[in-house]
Amino acid sequence: MPFNYLENLTHYIPELIICFTMIACILFESAYEKNDSDRGILYLIAILGLGSAGVFAYQKIFAENTFILGSALAIDSFSSTAKVLMIIGTIGALYLSKISKDIYQDLKGEFVIMSTGVLVGGCLLASANNMLILYIGIETLSILSYVMASFKKTDDRSSEAGLKYVLYGGVSAAVMLFGMSHIYGVLGTINFQEMATALSGIAQSYPNNQLTILIPSFILFIAGIGYKISSVPFHMWTPDVYEGSPMPVTTFFSIVPKIAGITILLRVSSLFFSESNLLSVSWFGIISSMSILTITVGNIAAIGQRSVKRMLAYSSISHAGMMMLGIVVLNTVGMRSILFYAVTYIFMTLVAFYILSIVNDEYDNDHFERFSGLIYKKPLMAILMAVTMFSLAGIPPLSGFVAKFHILNAVVKEGYYTLAILAGLNSVISLYYYLKIVRLMVFKPYEGSENLVGFGVLNQTIVTVLFIPIVMLGIFWAGTMAKLNLANILMN
Repeated sequence: MPFNYLENLTHYIPELIICFTMIACILFESAYEKNDSDRGILYLIAILGLGSAGVFAYQKIFAENTFILGSALAIDSFSSTAKVLMIIGTIGALYLSKISKDIYQDLKGEFVIMSTGVLVGGCLLASANNMLILYIGIETLSILSYVMASFKKTDDRSSEAGLKYVLYGGVSAAVMLFGMSHIYGVLGTINFQEMATALSGIAQSYPNNQLTILIPSFILFIAGIGYKISSVPFHMWTPDVYEGSPMPVTTFFSIVPKIAGITILLRVSSLFFSESNLLSVSWFGIISSMSILTITVGNIAAIGQRSVKRMLAYSSISHAGMMMLGIVVLNTVGMRSILFYAVTYIFMTLVAFYILSIVNDEYDNDHFERFSGLIYKKPLMAILMAVTMFSLAGIPPLSGFVAKFHILNAVVKEGYYTLAILAGLNSVISLYYYLKIVRLMVFKPYEGSENLVGFGVLNQTIVTVLFIPIVMLGIFWAGTMAKLNLANILMN
């Protein structure tokens, strides 16, 4: 047994590295003075640790799929790809926290520690192969997130963000746990493969739709996952929490929880609902309705926002809905499309929030008007921001367009024409609020004579590096999709 246990841990190296990185950061943070302005070693340890974890996770993409720890965790290509994406997003958020003034100096170390802890929960969620690990992953993701949302202790909006996050999170977790307990009571197991077998057996033994008893349970179950990815109707917390949280925290929330939630939602859908019966029809009916409502509500609500951060919050809701739309297409094309969308979404989000964070630090608010005349002060940053907005809106030939095209193409091939038309119309709606920033940057005179000191050579270089994939993935998408084809296997 000890040998087998240690052998299992060899497949869990990325998560172990992240845990050890978190412990090392705690030890080094304790050695700093409260008002020490330079935590360079702490950030170096975190980035090196996460980078190493990313390398090992990348190797697992091409390794043989396996179950570990009593089949509690599935180490497969899809989950490993999701982990790599979450690690990239976390590293991006870490650097932003270092340069941002939106996090108090004495709390920067805590952000590093807590973000790595949340990342552990995201990795657990991506590999979860039973209900217990799924719940632990969501709670690990959530509990530290509640604290991160309320980092700005002297800001009432930040305190409100943390409180709302806790209340919504607690209720959604309780609802999900109630649904999971009923599912366990009916099926008698928490292991995903055994649950899928039990569902198939019930469908064959009782052809008169005896599975209908589980429909309410799975509706309650999806509440917890829908809450993490901000899908309608579980999205209400997102704008207020995103607005009240410090900018690096908002950036982090926009990436890691969403990718983790989409990954586990796809795993559950592929395992439990691959057979045609009333339960699977009901499940995909719910998913398709939630996805199109999420896209529509996110886009329409974003139109009237004055805060760019709130606008990007609603934008992230609509993008989560677009990735959910790929789940409706339960085949390898849909899975590859979701992965490609996640890759492009990470870089678009990081570029947008990096530029927004520096502007916010300069003016102490993130209103649209703060971008007025940016083309005259920092032309390179204005151009990168404009192109990123075009990509988020889905303008060809940028990566955002290619990502949306592949999702819609997969949906159309399955005959869901109504969903494709509604999603396409929503992309047109999104042009309004994305182009609003472009109009202000280009056609409005700049405010004051500020030099925007945050746009130094190093920061502009990093933003440019993050921007390059937005263009390159749009041009050379075929090669990327071919590589993602290696990562489209979920263990059944």
